[in-house]
This record gives sequence, C-alpha cells and structure tokens, in this order.
Amino acid sequence: MFAKYLLGIDIGSSSIKTALLNVDTGEPAASAFSPSDEMPMISTQPGFAEQDPELWWKELINSLELLRKVRPFKGEDIAAIGISYQMHGLVCIDKNNRPVRNSIIWCDSRAVEIGNKAFKSLGESYCLSNFLNSPGNFTASKLKWVKDNEPEVFGRVYKVLLPGDYIALKLTGEAVTTIPGLSEGIMWNYSKNNVATELLDEYGINSSVVSSVVNTFSEQGKLSVSAAEALGLKAGTPVSYRAGDQPNNAFSLNVLQPGEIAATAGTSGVVYGVTDKVEYDPASRVNTFVHVNNSADKPRYGILLCINGTGILNSWLRKNFFNGASYNEINKKAASIKPGAEGLSIYPFGNGAERVLENKNVGASIKGLQFNTHNQNHVARAAQEGIVFSLFYGIAIMKQMGMEVKKVRAGHANMFLSEVFADVFANTADATLELYDTDGATGAARAAGIGAGIYKSFDESFHGMKRVKTVEPGKEKVKIYSEIYNKWSEELYSHSGRNGIGRQKTD
Repeated sequence: MFAKYLLGIDIGSSSIKTALLNVDTGEPAASAFSPSDEMPMISTQPGFAEQDPELWWKELINSLELLRKVRPFKGEDIAAIGISYQMHGLVCIDKNNRPVRNSIIWCDSRAVEIGNKAFKSLGESYCLSNFLNSPGNFTASKLKWVKDNEPEVFGRVYKVLLPGDYIALKLTGEAVTTIPGLSEGIMWNYSKNNVATELLDEYGINSSVVSSVVNTFSEQGKLSVSAAEALGLKAGTPVSYRAGDQPNNAFSLNVLQPGEIAATAGTSGVVYGVTDKVEYDPASRVNTFVHVNNSADKPRYGILLCINGTGILNSWLRKNFFNGASYNEINKKAASIKPGAEGLSIYPFGNGAERVLENKNVGASIKGLQFNTHNQNHVARAAQEGIVFSLFYGIAIMKQMGMEVKKVRAGHANMFLSEVFADVFANTADATLELYDTDGATGAARAAGIGAGIYKSFDESFHGMKRVKTVEPGKEKVKIYSEIYNKWSEELYSHSGRNGIGRQKTD
C-alpha cells in the first residue's frame, strides 16, 4: 500500500516538533511538540548554553507519541523523513557514535574571541573571500574551545556533527553532513568548494573529524531497526533531507530564488534573503551561507540576519513579568497601547553575543521608563516593537549589501501571531508581509518528498500550502514607525556604541 504521509522533524532548542504532510494533497495533516514547556539549557556561567543531545532524542520519541494521538498512523504510512535543526551547534561523538560532552548550542558565546583571533590571523580579506564570514562564534570555533579547554574530551572526538546530523545518526546509524551544514559552521571553503582546512589547520584540528558529505535533497540513509523500534516507525524508511532551521524555514516558505526573503520570530528572530551572488558584510554582522537549493549551475546563497534575543524576551516577560499569562493575552495588552508605547523602548539583546552588534554582548535594557505613565501593557507593546526594530537594524545592513526588501514571507506562528508584531514589522520594513500556514517541521516533510523522489520539482512540493494573511504597509504608519525607529536607533547607539544604521526618512 502506498504511504500516506511525509514526516518532518524540527529539532529546536525549546522543543522537538513533528509534523505529518499528506503526500497527495500537500496539506498539513497533524503536528505535535514536546515538551509542553521548554527544554532546559545548561548554563554554567554567563554566555554558556548547552543541551544534552540525548534529550533531543528522548523528546523526539515523546513528540511522535503525541503526534499519534492527534492523527493515528502506522510506520508503513510514512514515505520519507526530513529533518530541520537548530543551527551552529556542536555535537562531538566518539567511535561508538556516542556524544563525548553536551552540545554547545547556537546561542552560546564562549568562542567569540577564538573566532576573532583567527579572523585576524588568517586575514580578514582571506576569511571573507573564502568563508564569506568571520570564523566568529560558529561551530568550528566552538570545537577549538573544546580543544583548548577540555583536552581529554577533545582526544575522544571522532566526528563533529551539527544537531540535525546527530538526530540523523540516531535514525540511520550513519554520521554524515551536508555542504550547507558545513557552511553554517564555517567549515566550508566556498572558493575551493571543499572543507575549510585552512581554518581547521589554524585551530590545530585534523579535518578527519569532519563527516562525509551527502546532498541536501537525497536518500541520506535508511531508518535502522533499533531506531524504528524506538520511534514506532518502519525500518528502511528513507531519511531524505536535512537543513538548518533558517534555510529550512526559507524553503518552507518557498523562498528559493534571488530576491526572495523569509522571516521567523521564535526563540531567536531571523530575516533570511536569497541571492545568486557571493556577497558578504565586511563586519560579519549578517552572514552568508550556502542555501538548500544551491547547485553548480545555479548558485544560491542565503544572507542571514539573526537576533538571539527575540521570542525569548517575550518568554522571559511572560514568566517573570506577566505571571504566566498566555501569549494571546500579552498580545492583547500590546494592542491596547498606541505605537511608541509613550516613550518606552526595549532592547532585546539579552541572550548572549549578538552578531549584528559585531559579537558584543550588551545585554537587554529598558529605556524611558516612567513610573507614573507606564504599566504592563506598555511593556508588552515596547517589547514587540523592540524586537521588530532589532530585526530592522539588521535588514538595513542587508539593504546596504544590495538586497531589496519589498515582500517578506513568514509562517503564521510565534511572534507573527500577534497583530501588533505583524503590523509593526510590515510598516517598519515598508514591505508587504505574507503569512503562511507552515512551519519548520512541515517544511522538512515537504523537502523529504523531494529528496525521496516523490515530488519531481520544488513547485510540485508546494501544492497545498496556503497563505493565511497579507499585511500591507500604509503611508502614514510607515512615517510613524520611521520616527519611532529613529529614536530607538539613537538610543541603541548611546547604549552600545553601535551606529544608528538604517535611520529612516520621516518627511
């Protein structure tokens, strides 16, 4: 009997989400996530953020159990499996495929100075023209930190994996990776089309730790008997796609061609634009990686702007300021206040070093607080505006690189569920915002269909995806938010020493 569904897995830092996509209709059939709260991060000192990779596997098992309660299915109903995962993480395994330490995840900032030193040692021009980025705080630099600070642990490292590679390993027993994956870890040399041995040599790391490369859309392995038993799936089911969460989010929104732009605002906030040119920011405030549909004859690169402290600010406020109120209630509070929150400004830079601020960890801050004026509702409004403004601060850098921002696509999820957030985003960016009924797990399921040969083209894979809402900018609102953003930007400059980039004309 022909399989009914494609299965998508999204390995986040907050939860593990799974989704079923109907093969025939292309419509989402069901989704679930685990845990119901958020997975813990281990932080032994400021700037450190780790997770146990086995926790991801445990919650994947739980997520699939919950998925079956939403939509009962059998293992033979699944045609293929796709994986999306939190980017830039480091998973080190030994020869028995077991992690030798916790994963150092994306928002960990311990390796900033290691990357900065290599940037100067190898030469800024060399790094940018070959890696398109500073080594920064990415995966290769995190591995160097392990080598320097945990030599006994480093001595047991057999292979280095990204979080999605590790889950694929648990599924198939094969330790492999992709070129887009290596590029996100600054372990890929674009100009030589090979592993970035120059950086690894600089770090004194043998390139043998880098896993073999498979195509992003391809049969990358088959579900093992042991994994099938643990997950209640069928042994031999192909794993046919993997990608970092932001390139995958772009794919999920059919953002594949030059000039197309995707956004997301979960724990972190991201704007991701596709180009066919090798472009980079000299200060590495935004980063260029190989996109999922890159090919020799049609190069595709993704310019990624990431703000660490976006949805996590909303989560922090909910727990510590709004007494556990629902996000919907917080959104209503924000909507009750006029734009500008009566002079209250919030800067959401409280989740480690921010690349857009040149890897500085300036912390979050509240400006203009007046005890006789402001209340909870003002804080809710200022937080959502501050998150949008921080994203636009990075969009302005992308514009300087030649990226046009006229239309942005996003999933109708997370912060974009807030009418205030969506309205502020469209009018601050002065761009049409399209919201779709999709997410990372659903996108990974679609992509698995391509990798397994079930869908013969990208266009075919997107049948069934529905646009939920369109938010158009308005002339008067664009003017209002330009003025508010300019004030916010000036205060950012005084707070952090960053320039007021992206100041908007208000006449």
